[in-house]
Amino acid sequence: MSKITITASSRVGCIRSNNEDMILVENKYVRSEACDLQFFTENKDRFIVALADGMGGHNAGEVASEETLRNLHFFIHDLPAHMSEGALCEAMVEWLVSINKIISSRGVADRKLQEMGTTLVGILYYEGNYFWMNCGDSRLYMLSDGKLKQITTDHSLNVMTGVKRHSNVITNCIGAGCTTSFLDFTEFTNDVKAGCTFLLCSDGLSDMVDDENIEKLLNEGKDANALCEAAITAGGFDNVSACVVAVAESH
Repeated sequence: MSKITITASSRVGCIRSNNEDMILVENKYVRSEACDLQFFTENKDRFIVALADGMGGHNAGEVASEETLRNLHFFIHDLPAHMSEGALCEAMVEWLVSINKIISSRGVADRKLQEMGTTLVGILYYEGNYFWMNCGDSRLYMLSDGKLKQITTDHSLNVMTGVKRHSNVITNCIGAGCTTSFLDFTEFTNDVKAGCTFLLCSDGLSDMVDDENIEKLLNEGKDANALCEAAITAGGFDNVSACVVAVAESH
């Protein structure tokens, strides 16, 4: 069993007029604010930490990110007990199909929400096992033994083509007219050890602060708010959100 310490921060940045990012930390939704909490896994059979980076005209992106995280929150807490890894994976894939239809249908029903969409990256703890999920180009990193590693693969044209001129062009998301949305969902329990730190972030952080400096900040023990501040200091061209999950031994 482990002690989990989480900090989360979501900021509008220097250019945008509204914040389309949102973070779900347990039962709290974080947008344009910061939060922190601490708990022991022996007291829980499940918890979810997830980050969504919304997109779309007007305020549609923030509608998509909030709708997705609220739906995910209730879905996770309504999961039956003692599901196998295969059954859990199947349930998550079915959930993605469902939420994609919900987001897309809201865009059809309301022209102001047309083509709205969101990315999603998250960590799920379920009955002693850890899983990560990803749809889009928001990222999950792991800091272990002082070294930073990106766990997720960006669903973007940059990765697909190997050419870095397609900045911010994603190939997979929830909504936004994407009819072939898919969810990377992987168990990684063996990677979650005392002393490890995990970072979920929107591209508002990873586009402004390179991996070397993210590694440096995490090794200095900086929290999510400090990471967001680093992105804003670097220009803050987009909304910026970060969630730092630190794992320690339970004494």
